[in-house]
Amino acid sequence: MRRDPLPPTDFPFGTPVRHALDQIHAFDADPAAASSTAARFRWLAKVTGENAAIGKLFESHLDAVGIAREILGEGAAATLIRAVDPSQGLWGVWAAGGPAGAELQLAPDAAGGFVVSGRKSWCSGASGVSAALATARDADGQVQLIAVSMHHPRVTVTREGWHAVGMADTASVDVLFDAVPAWPVGAPGAYLDRPGFWHGAAGIAACWHGAAAAVAQRLRERVQQRGAAADDLLAAHLGAVDCALSASAHALRHAAAAIDAHRAGGRAFGRREALQVRGTVEAAASATLDRVGRALGAGPLCRDAAHAQRVADLSVFLRQSHAEWDLAVLGRLAAEAGETLPGDSAWTL
Repeated sequence: MRRDPLPPTDFPFGTPVRHALDQIHAFDADPAAASSTAARFRWLAKVTGENAAIGKLFESHLDAVGIAREILGEGAAATLIRAVDPSQGLWGVWAAGGPAGAELQLAPDAAGGFVVSGRKSWCSGASGVSAALATARDADGQVQLIAVSMHHPRVTVTREGWHAVGMADTASVDVLFDAVPAWPVGAPGAYLDRPGFWHGAAGIAACWHGAAAAVAQRLRERVQQRGAAADDLLAAHLGAVDCALSASAHALRHAAAAIDAHRAGGRAFGRREALQVRGTVEAAASATLDRVGRALGAGPLCRDAAHAQRVADLSVFLRQSHAEWDLAVLGRLAAEAGETLPGDSAWTL
């Protein structure tokens, strides 16, 4: 693979990929992690709270493995992962749409397999991952999930599409593919049609929560240090952050239980439920950024490198949300629920 690496950043924990792999190994060794969504969410929040770049790489790898298992089954997924990436490195998931022309095309090759060509945008961690699940268009124009190795010589990781300071170590650049071997994962449409799509959409909110809690810790430490001398304005900001993050944590715990119930055959956890928890956590994280900044002023943003990086990372990470576009969808779903049910259970105590 041709890699034209992005300029190095001042990364205090060493190589992000190495540390993300260390966290993956620790997660795999946790017996509760695979069977409990709450445990998975706690891992996502913990790793992202320590460093958002590592957390993003960690989340993407877990998501890729989970998607493959859900679509193919555990045995076939393990076989695919070994075939695509014998190095056992990190995986990414690249399913976001890009600008016109930034789309992969899947075609059969002469050997009876498939190759993919074109440009893919928003490839988070492209300079570090070993393989990825990506969406492409097949010959019929349908969305097909594919697996690709990033070690192929006809893969080019560009410097294009990413200029952010926040989340710099996960640079979501454009990647070029030129007749690169690809493995279809399931049937066309399987990526979006699977029940776990909305489970994963809720999971990213656990990352936002962990990053927001880490930002808030700077304010909590200031109030703790001043003790009884802490002024009421400082304490009031911390009180508001406490309310926001407590509500966020409660929403994630509730979502985790609902996802596990859905997997066990119970009530569906779908689009509305995922957008509810994402909206709740995003609002809490946004309030945290605002409150901590207003309470502490410019000092920590200018003199505390770790805090400044957390703020920059979270500010970018949160934009993985679609903000008001998602809220508009959620509002329509809420209106429909109010028309079809005698009482909307989401609003009933």
